[in-house]
Amino acid sequence: MKMVVTRSLNAPKSFPFFSSSFLYSSLFPAHALSFPFRSNPSPFSPNKCLLVHAKKRNSQLEPLLKRTTTDQEDKEEVDEFQEETFVEGDDDFEDEFEEEDTELHVGDGSGGGGILLAGTWWDRKALDLAEEVCISFGGDLKIYAFKTSASSTIKVRIENMANKYGSPSITDVEDFSSAYRARLDEAEVAGAIPDNYSLEVSSPGVERVVRIPQELDRFKDKPMYVKYVTEEAATESPKESDGVFKLVSFDLESSYCTWSIADVRKNREQAGKGRPLSKKQREWRLQMPFDSLRLVRLYSDC
Repeated sequence: MKMVVTRSLNAPKSFPFFSSSFLYSSLFPAHALSFPFRSNPSPFSPNKCLLVHAKKRNSQLEPLLKRTTTDQEDKEEVDEFQEETFVEGDDDFEDEFEEEDTELHVGDGSGGGGILLAGTWWDRKALDLAEEVCISFGGDLKIYAFKTSASSTIKVRIENMANKYGSPSITDVEDFSSAYRARLDEAEVAGAIPDNYSLEVSSPGVERVVRIPQELDRFKDKPMYVKYVTEEAATESPKESDGVFKLVSFDLESSYCTWSIADVRKNREQAGKGRPLSKKQREWRLQMPFDSLRLVRLYSDC
């Protein structure tokens, strides 16, 4: 069994345009309501997460993991992992950084969450076992993302619902990985999954996707990167825009949400280097329906 700790990197992905409507509101006159944001997708932004890679090689070798350091993002509010190091007991261990070759998008079975099965004869069984293992932990652990591939690779991202922001601890990741691997080994012997499978278990990541609308209340205190579409008044064609916002309010009955400018470095720089948000920025508001949102994820560069 080979265990590798890596840091996954994800980036936002553009989405198809759809017709939608939106409203601006502010204390300023109508001609001063808009605030400039780029209409093109945001630049690459890394999404760091704790990832344990377990590749079956010799069932007789059981690795011993030791935790040395934990670098956490926003220690007071969220326990997301920035980087984690395991000390190797033998040559079966190594620390490395891994960059994913796909961009983040909602429901990708990876950084964007959701379930994505390859359509193999065994992946439904692997998913059922993962869900059973989550239940065995008293219901606190949930599957954030699950993905299989034809090369017998299983990738799982878990979250701990006992924490406000769902951040699993290193112990959560280790314990789930061990319990799930044991169930997979049993299924392998029974012929329910292929031989020599590869398992990866990780956290959702610092800049995880926020599911709309069910997770808006959960992350309302955090700055979020928001990609959305609007309709151009002149052409009535959809236009994609984005920005780093903070949620002001949302209404499930009307399916509308209201955003303000987040107090983060990216936005402060627009007011001038070393300056706080301007009055215009602080009072700016954007109101839009849920179906105008193409991607909402946490934003960590404050």
